[in-house]
Amino acid sequence: MTDIKTKVQGIDPNVQARDIQGLANKATNIYEVLAIIEKRAHQLSNDLKEELHGKLEEFATSAEAIEEVHENKEQIEISKFYERLPNPTLIATQEFLHGELEFKYLDRTADEEIEE
Repeated sequence: MTDIKTKVQGIDPNVQARDIQGLANKATNIYEVLAIIEKRAHQLSNDLKEELHGKLEEFATSAEAIEEVHENKEQIEISKFYERLPNPTLIATQEFLHGELEFKYLDRTADEEIEE
């Protein structure tokens, strides 16, 4: 997997209007497109969350009193960087539009047999 942070540097973090028909043409219908984008966005969200928590754990100290909270500039900068990243849904949509997502359909014959 490529580094998400370097890949999303060129993506506009603002929401943009999209051509629904153009998206729907890349799969069977718009609902499948949305399901594909949603699953990828969920993966990205989990990856970014794990990465952020991993970096912030380096600064964690075992303090027994709540009053002993120290402000760490590096920790604040890391948090601000992740806050400025585009929303995972925007990243997943961009990946889908550029054909970077691979998706396949499960064998539908088992479902069809049950319905008959």
